[in-house]
Amino acid sequence: MASERQIDVGGVPIGGGAPVAVQTMTKTETANVSATVSQIERCAEAGADLVRVAVPRDEDAEALRTIVERSPVPIIADIHFNHTLALKALDNGAACVRLNPGNIGGPEKVAQVVDRARTLGTPLRIGVNSGSLPRHLRELEFENPVEALVTAAVEFVELMERLDFTDFKLSMKSTSVPNTIASNRMLSERIPYPLHLGVTEAGTRWTGSLKSAVGLGTLLADGIGDTIRISLSTFHAEEEVKVGWEILKALKLRERGPVLIACPTCGRLQFDMDSVVAEVERRLEAYDEPIEVSVLGCAVNGIGEARHADFGITGAKDAGMIFSRGEPLKKVPTERLVDELFAEIDRYYAAGKKIVRDEHAASEAARWLADNEDATAMTPERLAQLEEAANREAGGGDELLAAGGVRPPTGPPTTLDEESSPVAGRRFTRAR
Repeated sequence: MASERQIDVGGVPIGGGAPVAVQTMTKTETANVSATVSQIERCAEAGADLVRVAVPRDEDAEALRTIVERSPVPIIADIHFNHTLALKALDNGAACVRLNPGNIGGPEKVAQVVDRARTLGTPLRIGVNSGSLPRHLRELEFENPVEALVTAAVEFVELMERLDFTDFKLSMKSTSVPNTIASNRMLSERIPYPLHLGVTEAGTRWTGSLKSAVGLGTLLADGIGDTIRISLSTFHAEEEVKVGWEILKALKLRERGPVLIACPTCGRLQFDMDSVVAEVERRLEAYDEPIEVSVLGCAVNGIGEARHADFGITGAKDAGMIFSRGEPLKKVPTERLVDELFAEIDRYYAAGKKIVRDEHAASEAARWLADNEDATAMTPERLAQLEEAANREAGGGDELLAAGGVRPPTGPPTTLDEESSPVAGRRFTRAR
């Protein structure tokens, strides 16, 4: 279930129905202020709502004051083992402090941090990790790791409540995706506090992104989770932010920037689609609006596979088509597909987000589409035609439309590594 309570982390609401916040953690030595602030700025540009920094030494805690002043987003201090560093981080302006009560030195030291946080009005994050559970839960961790995680989390919540402090969020992370999912599902039914989601030590940009997408995506789809951090083995923290945003965008939980839809290609492909997709993705980075763009590799499915896309391409050997929201716009030579696509996108924005249609060009594109479709394929367009025809025979054509039916629609390419993206055996050669 969704978290009932909400906290405020430097102006960013977490929980209580607020949008799921994206955060990351810097990879720099925090005491290196210039490098740390530079990375924070890149993360903010990529869409980070919050950024966490490690504070393992006094000099890191001292650097926080300057970092907080220069950061474009709220800063969270990550503390382990030394509660005095948590106190210094609070005094130096951290918008939130992450504690693991299992390694901070006992309830008395937690109480000191809570008292300072309460005085300053600063929230805390209580972090439970599978690798650092309290000693009395170590045996249970081997027998039932999910129960051990949840037990630790509940014990820490009860400690906060005994201290009369409720201005906190809680994270419960495991390196195991199934354990992360199961434990957070269980905990979400037992506490009202905001949940920070993550698969800890997830791995490389490839494996870690997949594990995070599966684990966090499953929980978010269930309505569980209020802020997310993707943990990747990379020195580029902004990459974690990008993955986090893609997960939220895929679930339609938040929008930021373009969404690219691209077919996986098959033996029907007759043009250099992988280069086209790479070029489209690169050029979309310059757009901030949440526009949806599709690239289809052939005309077999027409434009039905991406009828919802704001703009798209479908191609063949010598020519292709630009379409918008299920309707053809223009036929263009294959080598100009990307340039013409972005010309239409720019025209759309220049017209105040209105589709600009040349009827003659659209009719030519529709004829091209009809000529290139597989006459035997049950495309979405052809299915719609058959359904409408059957409905009309039954006297219900108008009812179909009323019920939401849709009438059928009447720069140089990027160079890719041939070893990673081969063309051997294909019916096209690369444009050079």
